Amino acid sequence: MSLSRPEVEKIALLGRLLLSEEEIERMTVQLGDILGYMDLLGEVDTANVEPMAHAQDLANVFRDDFARPSLDRGQALANAPHRDEECYLVPAVL
Repeated sequence: MSLSRPEVEKIALLGRLLLSEEEIERMTVQLGDILGYMDLLGEVDTANVEPMAHAQDLANVFRDDFARPSLDRGQALANAPHRDEECYLVPAVL
């Protein structure tokens, strides 16, 4: 499948891209090549291929979670530019 120049100009407009004349010509060819490759992939027989969420098997690599001592309130608030006895103070956003 190939793209026409007006289609590439519309894609550029939708993408808020300001392309020069040279870039429009280049994108017309390059996007046409990409769509041609997608057409080629569409011809591949995938009838016996299981659907998958990811191309590789993934495993959770997180460490075990356990409770441990934390900062006390004074240490946590020590570098805050505006604070009271309990919390950070921030401007109200309405």
